[in-house]
Amino acid sequence: MKLESSFTGFNKDIFSFFDELEKNNNLEWFDKNRSCYQKNIVEPTKNFIEQLSPFLNRLNPSIRNEPKFNETIMRINKDLRFSKGEPYRNYWLIHFGRFKMDSEFFLYFEASGSDLGLFINRSKGDNLFLRKNLEKYKKEIANVFEKYKINKNYALYSLGKEGPQEVKKYFDANKDLALLEQMEMFILQKSISKKILFSDKIVFEMIKTISQLYPLYCFCISQNPLKELNRFEEEFGEMVE
Repeated sequence: MKLESSFTGFNKDIFSFFDELEKNNNLEWFDKNRSCYQKNIVEPTKNFIEQLSPFLNRLNPSIRNEPKFNETIMRINKDLRFSKGEPYRNYWLIHFGRFKMDSEFFLYFEASGSDLGLFINRSKGDNLFLRKNLEKYKKEIANVFEKYKINKNYALYSLGKEGPQEVKKYFDANKDLALLEQMEMFILQKSISKKILFSDKIVFEMIKTISQLYPLYCFCISQNPLKELNRFEEEFGEMVE
């Protein structure tokens, strides 16, 4: 039997931790602050994911939802065999997708604040379907943006080697849908207030956001997106009414 999670919100020290890490990105500083990292970041993150797991498992069992590094939690330490320079990432990423480099829902932290949203991979690959679906279902995708009130509520960022670059502060598919055909990978995201982050309300905010964006996600993960969209609307549509 699974015990109830003790999650009551993220720790208020999470932003100061990443602020200090930016200034002291070295092994010595991190070793001195490892207990803070475990207590204030890792443990709350795992509790947060445990709270979301039942919803995600019901929403789509193929979405990974266990609190594991390299599955739902990005490791803070870099692999220095492939990455030179500072040994640690100065951000924290919680993400929910089916496999590595899948389109996925995320909650992101850095020293300046926190965002949540959907990373979308439009490149070619097995089990990646947005490229073809965007050509075939333009009208239906635009309708999803309108029906689920995604328009003007999320910023659009392109994602390349130089990191995220803002494309539209308030993305509106009625005018901007063609922009998505110009990018291999992009992000739809919104900022989240500290008041919500530091309480258990962040769980409900994450569920609400995933439910709002899942209709778009259907076009990323399925060869038959309208069937998956119909299933979602029958089972979960009331959550985003």
